[in-house]
This record gives sequence, structure tokens and C-alpha cells, in this order.
Amino acid sequence: MSTGIETITVNKFQTNQLQLPENDYLAIEQPVALIYNGISHVVMMATPKDLDYFAIGFSLTEKIIESVNDIFGIDIIETAKGIEVHIELASRRFIALKERRRNLTGRTGCGICGTEHIDQVCQIAPILSFNDKIVLSDFDHSLTYLKQVQLVGQQTGCTHAAVWLDLHGNFIAGFEDIGRHVALDKLLGYRAKHCQNNNQMPKGVVLISSRASYEMVQKITCCGIEILLAVSAATSMAVNMAKQSNLTLVGFYRGDKGVIYSAHDRISQY
Repeated sequence: MSTGIETITVNKFQTNQLQLPENDYLAIEQPVALIYNGISHVVMMATPKDLDYFAIGFSLTEKIIESVNDIFGIDIIETAKGIEVHIELASRRFIALKERRRNLTGRTGCGICGTEHIDQVCQIAPILSFNDKIVLSDFDHSLTYLKQVQLVGQQTGCTHAAVWLDLHGNFIAGFEDIGRHVALDKLLGYRAKHCQNNNQMPKGVVLISSRASYEMVQKITCCGIEILLAVSAATSMAVNMAKQSNLTLVGFYRGDKGVIYSAHDRISQY
């Protein structure tokens, strides 16, 4: 599988002076088709890394599956025009998916194109418990973990990242992608597979390099995660959904400062 980086020759200029040709790096953007039981469901533009976790995470957050056990196998096939990810679903989940596909005509990075009714967007957010609490000082250095997982981003400046931290701010896992939704799906796919292998739901916090849109909040809450830290702003719909679900949503997060939009009781100074 690709490293996610392509090398090209470029001409740079500075103070209006052309420089000699040199090598530069691009983040690879490829169409990735998710194919369930032989039927193509969606094509997403993504960085061709960790696509097995992406397939699991997308399937969970789109409610195509209820758990990792609903997937019997994943095969990744590179083609001349892109990548096909073949996912073998349990029969009952595939039947449910075929019913849903009648109302899904397309999808883009904004997440709602192709839906036919507002009700399909404004889904009821699950109500989260208050099991997880964090101390702010434990997360002072958490932003460094975003850079740590952005191996493609370090060379190209072109990826988002999503990181999973335990309740003491320690790094567990992280993934990058050109798409913020895809980076998060990869992380949630990893988390789901980890839960399956260890028979328990790991507690922790998700940190993202992007803004917190409604869809990011929706993905987080449907996986039962109670705390989301976003480097950029939150949207009005994301905040409303966070309040409805009791998600602790923090925006403009910089390690030692941020804005708590909802459910502040999970966060303490000491």
C-alpha cells in the first residue's frame, strides 16, 4: 500500500526570484470505493493508508454495522483508477444497507449531499453517560501527538489528524488523511477493532486537528465517546448536538487553553 506521498519536481520563487528546480512532496489523493458484498456504496477521496480501519470506522459511523463482528472480511484492491475496498457484511446488515441505498444517491466531503429529507440529516443524538473525566494539565502536550501521526502532513502540509488519548492524556493511537472525516473514521475503526480484541471499551478522548462540524460530533457520539477536543472552531449545529447528547465539546483547543461549549463537568483544573 502507498506511503501516501508522491514526489515531484517543482520551481519555487522567493522575493520574485525564481529558484533552481527541486524535489517537493504531495499528499496522494485517490478515489476509494467502499464495496459491500459486491455492490459499490460510496466513493470517497482519501489518502491511501490505513484503509482497513477507514472501512470499519465509516461502516460504524454510517450505522451500516453495529459492531466489528458484522464484518467478515476486508480486501483492499488497487486498480488503475483508484482503490477498491471490498467489505463482506453479515447478511442481515447487508439487507438493511440495501434498503438504505434506495435513498442515498451521492455523498461528498460535506457529508449530506444526496440525502433527500432533512430528517436524514437531523438524527437523534445518543445520550452519553458521565463516566469519563479529565484534568486539563494532563493534556498540556497533547497537540504534539497530532504532528506525531502526520507523517504525510509533515512533508506536504496537507493532512488532518485524529488522535486517541487516554483519560490521563497519554497517546494511544492516531491517523491522518487529506479528509478530516476520513482521518476520524480511521481512528474510530482502530478503536472499534481494539475493543473487539480486548473485549472492553477503552475510555479516552478524541483530539482532532480540524473544526468540529455536526458530522464530526455525530460520528463521535454514535461511538460512545464522551470528550472531543478540536483545534479549530465548532459550528452551531455541532454545539447543539453536543448539548443534546451530553458530549463535552472543546474548540480552539491549544493544550493550555480552549473554549468549552458543552458538558463542562467532565473537565477540571486539578
